[in-house]
Amino acid sequence: MVNNTVSIPSLAAHDPLVELRGVNKFYGDNQVLRNIDTIVNRGEIVALIGPSGAGKSTLCRAINRLETINSGEILIDGVSLPDEGRQLATLRADVGMVFQSFNLFAHKSVLENVSLGPVLVRKMKKADAEKIAMEHLERVGVANQAHKMPAQLSGGQQQRVAIARALAMNPKVMLFDEPTSALDPEMVAEVLDVMLDLAKTGMTMIVVTHEMGFAREAADRVIFMADGQIVEEAPPETFFSAPATSRARDFLQKVLAR
Repeated sequence: MVNNTVSIPSLAAHDPLVELRGVNKFYGDNQVLRNIDTIVNRGEIVALIGPSGAGKSTLCRAINRLETINSGEILIDGVSLPDEGRQLATLRADVGMVFQSFNLFAHKSVLENVSLGPVLVRKMKKADAEKIAMEHLERVGVANQAHKMPAQLSGGQQQRVAIARALAMNPKVMLFDEPTSALDPEMVAEVLDVMLDLAKTGMTMIVVTHEMGFAREAADRVIFMADGQIVEEAPPETFFSAPATSRARDFLQKVLAR
């Protein structure tokens, strides 16, 4: 159990886009999220870091209701996420999600993968959706792969397609669940570069990551989790140079020594 919890208010201009209020999550008797309270403001980049099993990915997936919660409330742009139904689908469309393992449709081309959501969910005409898809594929540097199948692409290219797919829905916030963890080391940089470029556009981003360099360079705020709790949150320059808790200091000593 973590006892030296430090809680501070959100550090960006106060314009809440994602709010978590007293969020708890159990898997059977195992509590994986413990009374999570935090706000992510519009335009803010938040890096979620911490040891394996800390609850980071569960928290990220709960924001998109891919994981249900046992108690508490999650709001997107002031609207509480419902458990199911059409309203949930509408709100979920405003939350882009990029997974560890790409999750592209293997039987559809890159262009089809990116344009499918706008057609099915946003009810766009196919030609309009494909135009938007190509714009985002260009944005992430893989427009020349548009007519290939996912299996013909490298892991880094597939992850950039996954980012383009999420962006094509014109989301209010982007969630990244360890987007580089399944990549070979030489492919990590190309995905992080795309994410850094995206951060500069003002997109609201919540990023679960083990890439401390990205957290330090791109994030407005670092949230450090352990044992299902938010132990500490601070601007990256403060967190990395002078962590306030022994748990965070121990973690940084281990990860930065690698």
